[in-house]
Amino acid sequence: MAKKTNAVRLIEQLGISYELSDYEIDLDAFSAVVVADLIGMDAAAVFKTLVVSGERNGPCFAVVAANSDLDLKALARAHGERRVEMLPVKDVEPLTGYRRGGVTAIGARKALPVYVDASAMNHDVIGVSGGIKGLQIRIAPTDYIAASGAVVVDIQR
Repeated sequence: MAKKTNAVRLIEQLGISYELSDYEIDLDAFSAVVVADLIGMDAAAVFKTLVVSGERNGPCFAVVAANSDLDLKALARAHGERRVEMLPVKDVEPLTGYRRGGVTAIGARKALPVYVDASAMNHDVIGVSGGIKGLQIRIAPTDYIAASGAVVVDIQR
């Protein structure tokens, strides 16, 4: 039985339907694409959550498909910034409450703006981190948007 994280508890409080998938962690081959394979989902339907920051509006979450890269310029435009950059790993856990590899925009310590790539809407179900390494939440993209407060934008390449 998978552990209940803040993200899972929040989804349950909201009455949202979801499924959990746990997987064995291989720290030598750990990436969102590997996670997608381990849980039997297409990498285009599994989304990684990145923490990015800009000078004017501060940090935000960027959620993009496992098999894509974040388009920093597109995210900067969406976030009202001239430029954004990845938040240093050492700053992620104090800000979000989640460790690298388990970061999710749902139930984070601090409410931050969330931008999810529009490609999420191409799937009936997407996979997102459950708040710890080794746990993925399978959720309808519209429910993910409701739970995280995400704005849907084109931010991947």
